Amino acid sequence: MSQDTLFDDLEGICNWDGMPKFYPPTRDTELRNSYDVSDFQDMGQKPTSIFPSYPVYIISKGRWEKTKTADSLDSLGIEYKVVVEPCEVEQYLSRFRANQLLVLPFENLGLGSVPARNWVLDHARSESPNGRHWILDDNIAGFGHQKHGRRINSPKNGDFFGQCESFADRFNNVTMAGIRYRFHHNYVKAPLLKNTRIYSCILLSNNSKHRWRGKYNEDTDLSLRILKGGDCTLLFTWCYCNKMSTQTMKGGNTDNVYADTNNRLEFAQSLADQHPDVVKVTKKFGRWHHDVNYKPFKKNHLHERDFH
Repeated sequence: MSQDTLFDDLEGICNWDGMPKFYPPTRDTELRNSYDVSDFQDMGQKPTSIFPSYPVYIISKGRWEKTKTADSLDSLGIEYKVVVEPCEVEQYLSRFRANQLLVLPFENLGLGSVPARNWVLDHARSESPNGRHWILDDNIAGFGHQKHGRRINSPKNGDFFGQCESFADRFNNVTMAGIRYRFHHNYVKAPLLKNTRIYSCILLSNNSKHRWRGKYNEDTDLSLRILKGGDCTLLFTWCYCNKMSTQTMKGGNTDNVYADTNNRLEFAQSLADQHPDVVKVTKKFGRWHHDVNYKPFKKNHLHERDFH
């Protein structure tokens, strides 16, 4: 497939020129399994050569003994800062150097990760008002790529961080971008989706007009407010993060946010209350979920920067 192909990403058109070759997935299991992925396996073993231009923050609480995201970035050779509460500094120093930690000016607020996320946004702005920053959850157990629908782990090569940055920077109205989950469906016919929700492995503009808010589903809420403001989001699907499923790992929000909920009804209802025009509450697989309609945001078009 030509690398200057215009992909219909099901929500708009984007030019993938200059980015890694994209291999559309297939639902044919036998055909998918027959494709040679040795080239991607070899690539994944090569050290990172395209490093992120923007700082990488990991927000973490209660997980100094299970530092999955940091372990993954260490394997990729990518630098980062771990954002921790004052009461847990000593525990985190058993795993990290002091210069790898950023200590919050508060602790145990009972508000989930939102206060830490806003602190990170302010910290990143102070360093580069018009730049971006990565903000990652602390339970990401590796990264990888897809080829024809086959998922191939990339244990040493993290070029996709810099490549995703480069693509997002082509546009002056991409406020939020990110890398999809490995366990999400893998049959998107384009290397990215435009104007949808961004979770857990997020590249956020420092000059965002919107701050994090609330206690539940703050990533979906921020995505929606950005889209309602007329800007765009980009979810990269050609690569993935191996985010662990919610509530499968102690610490973080598992202990102090998720524990005391009615099968997460509060999560879904809070988002529906914030965005009743596009969010409905549904029950699936024995617990409550939010169902978001992103179709109204198809009209949000990407605006290419003028580099001349």
